[in-house]
Amino acid sequence: MKISSMNYLFKQGMKNVWTNRIMSVASLCILSVSLLLIGFTLLFVANINRFVSGIENKNEVVLFIEDGTDSTEISAMENTIKNIDNIDSVTFYSKEQALEDMKNDMENENAEDLFSYVGEENPLPDAFRIRIKDIDQISPTLMEINRLDKIDSIKSPTDFINILTGLKNFIGIISMVILAALILVSLVIISNAARASVDIRKREIAIMKLVGATNSFIKIPFFVEGMFIGVLSGVISSAITCIGYNELIKVLSQDMTIWSIMSVNGFIPLDEFMWMLILGYIAAGALISAFGTVMSTRKYLKV
Repeated sequence: MKISSMNYLFKQGMKNVWTNRIMSVASLCILSVSLLLIGFTLLFVANINRFVSGIENKNEVVLFIEDGTDSTEISAMENTIKNIDNIDSVTFYSKEQALEDMKNDMENENAEDLFSYVGEENPLPDAFRIRIKDIDQISPTLMEINRLDKIDSIKSPTDFINILTGLKNFIGIISMVILAALILVSLVIISNAARASVDIRKREIAIMKLVGATNSFIKIPFFVEGMFIGVLSGVISSAITCIGYNELIKVLSQDMTIWSIMSVNGFIPLDEFMWMLILGYIAAGALISAFGTVMSTRKYLKV
């Protein structure tokens, strides 16, 4: 096809947007709402996963060492633990530091009397604070740690981790179901809107077909029209999402007490996903609208 013909068809597609402005606005609104629903759902799921991951990272296993273990044996134990695959970090926590922290945590008028009964001998054991990389694999990791010598006991939030893992899996399944339902509903609504937009011009398509216009000649203006509406809806959805998300985070972040209690670092910053979000909105809007509009012309091309 000649460049002049392509230029004509492109202009014709842009002209159709204005000529059929009522349906164009309707398609634009429907597509924008659909993109917003999917976009905000994805952001909600991403933040929930971030919260759960933040809580995961606060979990640690405490390994208490048998009394009388010398520094050489402690150092060897530390190296052995570090070499276990699922171990993120190992920190030695001496009994002197543990006692000092306990004293600082119990600063009251009865603390001195309490510690006077202890005397100079420190009753607390040395310990290791161990971070686990993947809490889903904590059970086999603990079994491997338990094989070490000189272990007095191990303190692990196993019950909490089981609840957290179950919650994580539940959120994942529910999120996938909701997203799939939203995408399916959005595609049906957008497809119907595109079909309605094309349906009012079926006479025009039939006349063009009868006078010898090729299928491509008829489809390209509809493709351009659909793509323009899709890109515009992507831009509008991006602006609403960025502004709305930013304002929502400001409101929710005013009091971080509840998030601190939950051991959450905060919401995902807008800067981390803004450009990816904009490109995703525009690409999804353009492709869905353009191909949806073109596919809706197929039945009218059989003249």
